[in-house]
Amino acid sequence: MPFAPKNTRFRFTLLWTLATFGGFLLSLLLIEVGEKPDIGVIEAAIGGFAIALPQGCLLKEPIFCIRWILSSLLGWSIITAIGIGAVGWIVPSTQIFPLRILSGVVYGGLGGLGIGLAQWLAIPQPMAWRWIFVSSASWAVAVPVGSAVGMILHRLTQLFLGEVIGLAITWLLVGILTGINAQKLRCLGWATPR
Repeated sequence: MPFAPKNTRFRFTLLWTLATFGGFLLSLLLIEVGEKPDIGVIEAAIGGFAIALPQGCLLKEPIFCIRWILSSLLGWSIITAIGIGAVGWIVPSTQIFPLRILSGVVYGGLGGLGIGLAQWLAIPQPMAWRWIFVSSASWAVAVPVGSAVGMILHRLTQLFLGEVIGLAITWLLVGILTGINAQKLRCLGWATPR
């Protein structure tokens, strides 16, 4: 894109990825990772806040930051309340590899769609509807990859920590994939690196 030098693009994507991944690590101190029924709406809202706060700090204006945080809380709460679950903090219960991949794509895509729809409310640009698709696609890719890695590590080590590492990989991928696209929206005036 001709709007920003390449180093600025990379810098924003890196900052967004670090904010997203760092928020996930912070969330691990606040909520417990578990299977789908173990994570409730309150835990999802707390985790969503831990992610949205550092992301929001990268946004251009304080009002965008506040709207980003509130819309993220709304999105995580709604997708958890309607039964999709707190996608970034739940481990699939199935141990059948193809089903885990398939459920990762479906639940990741649906969860990303819900989060994207909620966060879209915070983005002040007419073309911001793209964020809905970016979020859905990012989660549909990241959840099955992280889930597969988590399952393999869990089987190899016999430690649940393998599943947590899989979730960390999910969040890292989501940070990278959404960061690249958040940078494109930044070029349209939505956010600037600090």
